[in-house]
Amino acid sequence: MLQPKRTKYRKQQKGRVKGIATRGANIEFGSYAIKSLEPGFITSRQLEACRIAITRAMKREGQVWIRIFPDKPITKKPAEVRMGKGKGAPEYWVAIVKPGTILFEAGGVTKELAYEALRLAQGKLPVITKFVVKPDAI
Repeated sequence: MLQPKRTKYRKQQKGRVKGIATRGANIEFGSYAIKSLEPGFITSRQLEACRIAITRAMKREGQVWIRIFPDKPITKKPAEVRMGKGKGAPEYWVAIVKPGTILFEAGGVTKELAYEALRLAQGKLPVITKFVVKPDAI
């Protein structure tokens, strides 16, 4: 699972995801990608499930790039604990995703194979995504 090696602060506020992505919104490495159409959080477990699905579908051909990283800790208090007594312990890590963010890129395979591999990954994500192709890679 992806998570930072070290952070400046152990706990963060959740906040909310506003606006559209300006950074990380273009295909940079591969020829095919999946792009987020709505805001949300993607956990490190979901990212790992997507990565496994893509690499299995592509049968270790081509390359896969993960364009987001889970660097935000989400805390949780234990079950049946009364209110108060401070913030809970960090439970898992999430990546913040804005609409327009490129999540995964694939290259070195045919368009059909890339579409099928990324379609399998789309089903494992909590946000609505779409398959996009780099303009010069048709």
